[in-house]
Amino acid sequence: MTQPTEHRAPAQPRIRHNDYGVLRPPAIGTWQPRLSVSVVIAAYGHQDKLDLTLAALAAQSYPRHLMEVVVVDDGTVPALRLPEIVPENTRLITTEPGSRGRSDARNAGLALAGGDVVHWLDADMVTFHDEVEAHMRWHHLAGYLVVMGYVRFVDHRPGTPTPADVHAAVSAGAADKLFDEAASEPHTWIVDLAERTDGLRTAGDSAYRVHVTNAASVNARLLREAGPLDTGLVLGEDTELGYRLAQAGAAFVLAPEARSRHLGTSMMMRDGEQVRRYNQVFVPDHIPQMRWLRAHPRRQWLVPYAEVVVEAEGASYEDTRATVDGFLASSLNDIQITLVGPWDSLRQDRRNPLDSPDLDLLLLRGLYRGDPRVRYAEHVPATAAPSSFRMLCPAGWVPGQETLRRVVDLAVEHGYGLVDIALDEVDEVITARLEHTGAFARASLVRAEGEPLDDAVHDVYGTQWLDGGTMGFLPAAEAEPPRRGKSEDPALKREVARLRAENARLTDQLAALNSEAAAREAADSPAKPPRQAGPKALLRRLR
Repeated sequence: MTQPTEHRAPAQPRIRHNDYGVLRPPAIGTWQPRLSVSVVIAAYGHQDKLDLTLAALAAQSYPRHLMEVVVVDDGTVPALRLPEIVPENTRLITTEPGSRGRSDARNAGLALAGGDVVHWLDADMVTFHDEVEAHMRWHHLAGYLVVMGYVRFVDHRPGTPTPADVHAAVSAGAADKLFDEAASEPHTWIVDLAERTDGLRTAGDSAYRVHVTNAASVNARLLREAGPLDTGLVLGEDTELGYRLAQAGAAFVLAPEARSRHLGTSMMMRDGEQVRRYNQVFVPDHIPQMRWLRAHPRRQWLVPYAEVVVEAEGASYEDTRATVDGFLASSLNDIQITLVGPWDSLRQDRRNPLDSPDLDLLLLRGLYRGDPRVRYAEHVPATAAPSSFRMLCPAGWVPGQETLRRVVDLAVEHGYGLVDIALDEVDEVITARLEHTGAFARASLVRAEGEPLDDAVHDVYGTQWLDGGTMGFLPAAEAEPPRRGKSEDPALKREVARLRAENARLTDQLAALNSEAAAREAADSPAKPPRQAGPKALLRRLR
């Protein structure tokens, strides 16, 4: 069973899945802020656009003493400078030559950010007067939010408008007068996602995709818990961070009131097909929920979809091996097995290893030492992150080939945070359990003092009990070991069964047509023996 994580007081409001409708943000201009925000801007070139971005931030409605701006110059030559019109608390730093790129630059800004919230902003954005306030009113309601503002893309010519023009218009609440709004374009895919999901409220596990670092804000504690941006990714790094934030318990809010204008088109708008082609190679390795891009039945991925945890200490070698081998033979190949035991303290007698009191553990360590899908851990990890799911199964119980896939698919379909599977009941119920990583992280953030973690999971995601036998689990003594050439591909097996059923149906229909044809021919020519209809005639009738 997962160990409860440390409780954080006070308890947070409970958002079920991603339905943030339980939160009621105050009207802009009617409330008293208390949280601080760090606006982090990664910049490379385009001093003229950066000047406009900073001029707009200098005209924000959010209290000046609660806002800082960190600008990170990612190696511009000549170096960027701070213009005349900037927010009061603004710093400019430069990345090191060996650590450059958007992720490195944003991480450098994150390292200096002291705010309760980090607001990512591109260096070519003009924010409306209340853009920061529109973000922050949400963060005051819950401490695990990611908020995405509403961006439109506008034409831009250097020199128009000027920083002074921007500052004056934004201060007056007239930022929309700076550009040709009728010719502006929305962030289309975000708008489409919002329309399909009631503003992300029904987006479920796909809500993380809204995290785009040109105009998003994140609770700083949650951001640091999920980790900084992955510097190994050149594109798609903001989506990957959004996925990790979801595994840390984040809920994602789309805030149309947090308005900004992007000066010029985005890379996706200019070269979308090539961006998608690039991202489809590098990003799915990190985001298991991109199932449509992980369709290969045997490939291994950097971040597995599910972790399977089996505690080996106290179990026999045979029982543990049967369980692990059963999961390794699963039709859901996108997994990692974690064997838990006192591996660091094991010692093998080089002369007489059979006398070791830890012989079973030594055998297990030796058996899977070359399998990249099996790792050894001293304790059950606190979380399965960044994997989406974790199955905890006692040694001695063996899943069928389709068992893990069926349980995971059920959890995905119904949005369950926990699926308990009853394996046996003697003196107590023996269970396996599937845990949704993000659900358990969310539950740990919102549970009340003394409340069992599983109860909080049930409240924010839902739980379900299943019968182990029905799902395909067997005791090790009754399970047949997987063997080469014996198992069939489940999808192929289903297709063969479907074709066989279709063939039987057509055979019956053909026999009925033959009988009908023979009866008609006998009625028309009683003196002649009946004959069967030919294939062409039967096909015509079937059509």
